[in-house]
Amino acid sequence: MTDFLRFVLVGGLLVIGVACSSGPKGSSLATAGRVDLARYAGKWHEIARLPMAFQKAGDAATATYEARADGKVGVHNVAVRPDGTTAEIRGTATVVNPGENTRLAVRFDTWFGPLIPVSKEGNYWILYVSPGYEQALVGTPDRKFLWILARTATVPANVEGDLVARAKALGFETEKLIRPTR
Repeated sequence: MTDFLRFVLVGGLLVIGVACSSGPKGSSLATAGRVDLARYAGKWHEIARLPMAFQKAGDAATATYEARADGKVGVHNVAVRPDGTTAEIRGTATVVNPGENTRLAVRFDTWFGPLIPVSKEGNYWILYVSPGYEQALVGTPDRKFLWILARTATVPANVEGDLVARAKALGFETEKLIRPTR
């Protein structure tokens, strides 16, 4: 099986797992308030994340979002492995809480994408965005998945520390965070 096919198949399993999860762990999860999708659009670098089956520990990932005229968001994820090879996947995110734009349902453009159920609550929650849209926290309502994102490939240690502290306060297991190899 090629790495690309493995990336796509396991990525689909992630969506299934998130969609079929029993819901939020403990208390409900607060999101960022209101997100301007035009400002959120663009390229984000993964600073740290909770472990997941479809992405190897050393992979450095980027996500590029495009605010579309129909109100949806185009998604393009690229994983760069330590050996320089890449795997990518595209999809579409639909806002499930218009006005706030903090909860999105993401579907990837694969042959099995339409067959995978996505929770009506969404599987991509924007939990925090810095005032200048330079950093963000994204997670799932069950707190199994978390991404710390930034517009740059690295951030100062104090900025990362603040983001980790925010995630911990939201109930994420931040001691399990992994960082990409750069």
